[in-house]
Amino acid sequence: MAGHSPDINVPQLPHLKAIVITASWHPEICDALVAGALRGFKAAGINNPTVRTVAGSFELPLAAQLAFDEGFDVAVIVGLVLRGQTPHFDYVCQGVTQGVMDVSLSRSKPIGFGVLMCDDLDQATARAGLPGSKEDKGYDSALAALSVINKG
Repeated sequence: MAGHSPDINVPQLPHLKAIVITASWHPEICDALVAGALRGFKAAGINNPTVRTVAGSFELPLAAQLAFDEGFDVAVIVGLVLRGQTPHFDYVCQGVTQGVMDVSLSRSKPIGFGVLMCDDLDQATARAGLPGSKEDKGYDSALAALSVINKG
């Protein structure tokens, strides 16, 4: 691990319309990330956030943009991209990262980035918020996005 997550105060923002968008690949990991993001929203008093599933991580930026066009205030995206033996990993990771940043900046709305980009499933499991995981990137991503709104 590169370190541990910083302590982020949980703001109370029950008025927000929130969405968690997940990729359909690696459901055991993505379901745990979604659960973590939902816990983060619940801790902030946000009841009944929407959950949507898209085909893969590459589709997450557009799904977030469409959600903001529908009136959502905050989004968390989750997925898992595993390194393979071709450059595909690099292209997908770069595309997702740049796409999410572009959407967030163009809409002036925060997107919690919970897409894991790992060499193997062990690394993903350690970050997914599963029993025995060292981190919960779904939860952390929700709090990171909410902290931007709270300071804005």
